[in-house]
Amino acid sequence: MNYKMLVLDLDGTLLNDEKQISEKNIHILNELHKIGIIIVIATGRNYFMAKELTEKIRTIEPVIMANNGAIIRHSENDELLECNYLDFLVFKNIYKQGLKHNLDPIIHVDEYANGYDLIYERENYEEVYKGYIRKDYHRAKYREFEITEIKNILSVCYLGDYNQLCEFSRHMKPQSKGRFNIICNRNVSNRALLEFLHIDGCKWTAIRKYAVANGINTDEIIAIGDDSNDIELLMNSGLGIAMKNGTDECIKAAKYITEYDNNNSGVYYALSEVFKIK
Repeated sequence: MNYKMLVLDLDGTLLNDEKQISEKNIHILNELHKIGIIIVIATGRNYFMAKELTEKIRTIEPVIMANNGAIIRHSENDELLECNYLDFLVFKNIYKQGLKHNLDPIIHVDEYANGYDLIYERENYEEVYKGYIRKDYHRAKYREFEITEIKNILSVCYLGDYNQLCEFSRHMKPQSKGRFNIICNRNVSNRALLEFLHIDGCKWTAIRKYAVANGINTDEIIAIGDDSNDIELLMNSGLGIAMKNGTDECIKAAKYITEYDNNNSGVYYALSEVFKIK
């Protein structure tokens, strides 16, 4: 197969556990860029953090699909290619239902140009959000969620016990049809993360649209990932590759499993075999 696009998750995939891209992974991406492969980073992280974490591969000018495809920018110049915002009234319902389950959200917003990406409303944020917002993270803003309308909502995130989050997800599922998308990840630094996004806030939906716009068929896409937000992407791409360290669900969805994990340049070894590049 003549593959034309490579889609890579970040955490647990391209990044090792120290949040670094190995020299081997950098090498294979540079080689693929030279032969014209379009490289896309598809991550649950916000755009600012994704861009910082991919600084070592800036020469390949990757497109970054952040917040699970809710927003797409070109890393070269931050050009906004697409955005899918969650309606504020939909958010209000999710927010109120979450409080009934003793859950407090963090909201990802598209305010990149204004210097912030997250908003929160619990001042004891380290305890409530379980370290999701660090003291040294300067791109988060305190705000009471129900005082004024919140615009440009990309994702509503809850961190906590996996079973508790699954229960809340099941409770909200009947309301989600045609209104919002739900993703629950658990391969995230020993924490579970539940997200509510626009109905098109999905890695696969975003990739499919972008591929069509660039004249690329879905069977010409290679995708590599490790968690629940990658499952649909791996199932529908021409070649879906799960990381050795991926969740059981992710591995079952893939056509191929890497021989090495994210701490041992699994991306490099898988791609060097597919493309016959060393």
